[in-house]
Amino acid sequence: MDEKDLIDRLRQGDEEALRALLRRHTPLLRYVLKPLLPDERDREECLADISMKLWQNASLYDEKRGSFRTWLTVLARNSALNRLRAQHPEDVTLHEGLPHGDGSAEDALLRRERQQQLTAALSRLPSDERALFYRKYWYRQPTAQIAAELGLSPRAVEGRLYRIRQKLRQELGGDFCGE
Repeated sequence: MDEKDLIDRLRQGDEEALRALLRRHTPLLRYVLKPLLPDERDREECLADISMKLWQNASLYDEKRGSFRTWLTVLARNSALNRLRAQHPEDVTLHEGLPHGDGSAEDALLRRERQQQLTAALSRLPSDERALFYRKYWYRQPTAQIAAELGLSPRAVEGRLYRIRQKLRQELGGDFCGE
């Protein structure tokens, strides 16, 4: 049975469709979770959380906005990060890459505004550039893996990423995230 049918059946409450989708996508989920949750027990509990969220939120998936695989990857990543935040609420390194500031309300507002600016700038990129950016900087896929999957050399991927960063830097005024 194809994935679209399984998703439709899942939305109608079919538990077998859920099991089939999980069988199909568990290797991807494990791949996403492993760097974030080094403890096997945490990964298994997170997989159970993801299964429950998939069951409860299948209706939120919109095929017009992206593939099911991408949606599931984001669901897995967010679940893992939420688990880490719950375990270590004092750990500010979970937000690496963004300036942390002094923790004031003004600082939080500035971070939110920067995030909105970045999101808007990313939405204006062509879809292939946006996908490449997310693969490298959101999903943290190695350049070599991206290159192999796209049939490019790692140097070509690095060049494309460089040009994407330059576009974003120019659009965001060159001082985004302290640059």
